[in-house]
Amino acid sequence: MAKRLPGAALVAVLVLTVFTTPAHAVAVDFTGIVALNNCSGSVVRTPTAKSTEKALVLTNGHCVKLMADREVLVDQPATRTFTLLNRTGNGTLGTLRAERLMYATMTGTDAALYRLTATYAQVEGMGSRALELSSAHPAAGIDIRVVSGYWKKIYSCRAEAFVLMLREADWTWHDSIRYTKPCDTVGGTSGSPVVDVAGGKVVGVNNTGNEAGGRCTMNNPCEVDEAGQVTVRRGIGYGQQTFQMVPCLPGGGRLELIAPGCGLARP
Repeated sequence: MAKRLPGAALVAVLVLTVFTTPAHAVAVDFTGIVALNNCSGSVVRTPTAKSTEKALVLTNGHCVKLMADREVLVDQPATRTFTLLNRTGNGTLGTLRAERLMYATMTGTDAALYRLTATYAQVEGMGSRALELSSAHPAAGIDIRVVSGYWKKIYSCRAEAFVLMLREADWTWHDSIRYTKPCDTVGGTSGSPVVDVAGGKVVGVNNTGNEAGGRCTMNNPCEVDEAGQVTVRRGIGYGQQTFQMVPCLPGGGRLELIAPGCGLARP
């Protein structure tokens, strides 16, 4: 978990097996990207969100705190602030403030959602806009960008494959995205959105990488297959998919973990 600053961090996994070229590539920039004091994040919306709804920020669960296995936080008070970057990343548009921590966990995935005091319309009024969460499982081989608000840097690579189980210390994540080598993410990139260049939608959240070749230890996640065989890929980064959270967000600033199709862990 070396993607949070300061302290430990986690990196999600992207895995590619077949390379594809998007038909309508989008020029990914820093629109909707925020910087946290220790991580990266993005303003996100579901496909059906209304402009009058309070905006959401997506980051990692471990950017909230290093959580115990099976620990899930729901609807907690929050006063966290986020710096909203401009499109080029060389300036800022203002400060966004959280009113609630809607959800956070490191169980099954590594994700957190904050609800802001500002609406989506107000974010647009600041000169930015939310990124849309894809409601579909991404395909292996897609061209992706990992956009870090903390470092103001965009990493370009592909989603090489999907990892059945990614294990790091006490945590296990499922169906993680493994990146190809060019996405050499570092500390502070935790929580960065993983954007599919074909369409510009968010398909994941960056969370960890194997830094030193260790086997299933902190900052050294390992891949585990159905037979229990462990594979270590030194220098490879990972992200967690986000399509499974879309059904959990029916609108109106609500989180419904019992909604059909919601794939997030419950308390």
